[in-house]
Amino acid sequence: MTIIKDIVTILSRCIMENYFSIGELSKYQNISKQTLIFYDKTGLFRPAYVDPNNGYRYYSASQLDQLDTILILKKCGLSLQSIKELLQDYTTGSSLKVLRRQVEVLDWELEELHLIRSRLFQRCAQLEKASLSKEEAGTPRVEEIPAQYLLTRPVEPPYTLREISIATKQCFAQSFQEGLPIFFQSGVIVPYQRILAKNYTAASFVFLPIEAADTTEDIHRLPAGKCATVYHRGDYLSIGSSYEKLLKFCKENNLEILSDSYEFCVNDYITTGDESEYLTKILFYVK
Repeated sequence: MTIIKDIVTILSRCIMENYFSIGELSKYQNISKQTLIFYDKTGLFRPAYVDPNNGYRYYSASQLDQLDTILILKKCGLSLQSIKELLQDYTTGSSLKVLRRQVEVLDWELEELHLIRSRLFQRCAQLEKASLSKEEAGTPRVEEIPAQYLLTRPVEPPYTLREISIATKQCFAQSFQEGLPIFFQSGVIVPYQRILAKNYTAASFVFLPIEAADTTEDIHRLPAGKCATVYHRGDYLSIGSSYEKLLKFCKENNLEILSDSYEFCVNDYITTGDESEYLTKILFYVK
């Protein structure tokens, strides 16, 4: 029995000389042992031999190429499930099909990243405007604004900040779900008659500026035109003082107000936790 046991031990050692332990493979391929164990459990990449006595995993030299393939495909953005399915039918044709599909995915992701980059660039420009002094921010003026599109959503009665917040969140959720090209900005529309009644925060609609799009029930085109504007610095509840300045400015300059009020959040909760830093652009169309 001792002789047989010794022979088995010698044969086992000879076999193991042609295998890599999980520690060796981890070192050579720069991949953690935990990842290799996970790949084994999911059936993606199983060891060639598992020692029945101690459970140690061993990998053959031929498996190194397969692991290279897995790591390269993962680097290309394929999911582990997609890689597993590909390796089950691993031919030039199946590889070409999967790789072409991944190129399409990457093209879409690049477009998405480019869109996000442009939005962040615009947001940075908005934050630079937020550095306006209180005096500059509170000075009414007349300016020509370009046409733009708004994704809108009605605010439910009684038109408090709670309903405005809910409608804004729903508007963002809709834009994300439908993949709409919104800008990282929000705003509200306050009816002119409510402004005159000093109900400055009773918005009827919330909106998100959006890239040019076909007008639908929810997407409206804001035309280019002459507007009276003012920037309000501070929390939303104190916005009435800026409205009073703007209404006075319009009256003193014989400007007839033609529209409801449009408020564009330049700096808000998305970019600061200090409400005293909030900056809101208010505008009326005038003639």
